[in-house]
Amino acid sequence: MSYKKTEEYSPEITRDLIKKYHHILDQLGEDTEREGLIKTPERAAKAMQFLTQGYEQDPVAILKGAMFKEEYNEMVIVKDIEVYSLCEHHILPFFGKAHIAYIPNGYIVGLSKLPRVVDVFARRLQVQERLTHDVLHCIQDTLNPLGVAIVIEASHMCMMMRGVQKQNSVTTTSAFTGAFEKLQTRNEFLNLIK
Repeated sequence: MSYKKTEEYSPEITRDLIKKYHHILDQLGEDTEREGLIKTPERAAKAMQFLTQGYEQDPVAILKGAMFKEEYNEMVIVKDIEVYSLCEHHILPFFGKAHIAYIPNGYIVGLSKLPRVVDVFARRLQVQERLTHDVLHCIQDTLNPLGVAIVIEASHMCMMMRGVQKQNSVTTTSAFTGAFEKLQTRNEFLNLIK
């Protein structure tokens, strides 16, 4: 086998989270010794570490690791980037798509780095509004492009499974800097991501 992907978890944090998930299941009235739940605290502990790994990652280093001098100065768009995050209010998932554009100003970045930056910020407890601005400002501050645009469209399980229980609602957030603050450039971006 020439390639193997492995996941590493902190043994101390995993042990502590297992105890806490075991306690939560107990408090809910579950039998933590029944077959289907025996390994649930461990799986939940590892899942939570995976879903919040963005706290341990540096989005600026990701971008800087693939910046290249280039005189290209037209719009670059990466659209339909899958987004999976946890709402900080209920620790329930929200998910959807991000669309990002930037206009280079002497530097371009490896295309895969834009989705990676989205993942770094999405793999934290979030609200969609902050996620939108986190990604925008990271790209703007690191690449110093002529402008950045981002639109995120997401469905929130906290609205679908509980509370208002609206199954078909989608939340859209957007943010723009530089050249994208001009209506013509912004409209070109919005038309291209339709």
